[in-house]
Amino acid sequence: MTVAQIIFYLIAALAVGGALGVVLARNAVYAALFLILALLAVAGVYILLGSEFLALVQVLIYAGAITVLLLFALMLTRTTDVAESMTGAQWPLAVVVSMLLGGLLIVTVTTSDWPGDADGTITRILFEDLGAALFTQWAVPFEIASLVLFVALVGAIVIAREEEGE
Repeated sequence: MTVAQIIFYLIAALAVGGALGVVLARNAVYAALFLILALLAVAGVYILLGSEFLALVQVLIYAGAITVLLLFALMLTRTTDVAESMTGAQWPLAVVVSMLLGGLLIVTVTTSDWPGDADGTITRILFEDLGAALFTQWAVPFEIASLVLFVALVGAIVIAREEEGE
């Protein structure tokens, strides 16, 4: 086993641990912090794959902006703990279904014949080409996404203001 594989397994364990923390955390703020851990671990996987740009986008956009927006919305809406909602009547069924799906995923990953890199070459995309595509072809979808996030933030503020007036 090489050093890169050991580092990959450590980072993958951090990502899975962060994802489990998101699902199992009883406090929404702790769940958001576990989400940051999982997203940063995914950025580490991108670094191992040699895709520095995707790692940078992962850290800046997802681990930074989206999670900060999520925490800000949580603070504005004054959410309560979800501890009482996690122990419902369907909880045992959810555990059984998730275990079955997890087992199916493990069997599928371990028994599949994964294709390797055929000729050892890596396709490199220049930052200039990527920037030109982002600011010409994909400019409108990015602006629409920022508008949707802005509307969600304004909606959280409006909901928080209505609670203050009651």
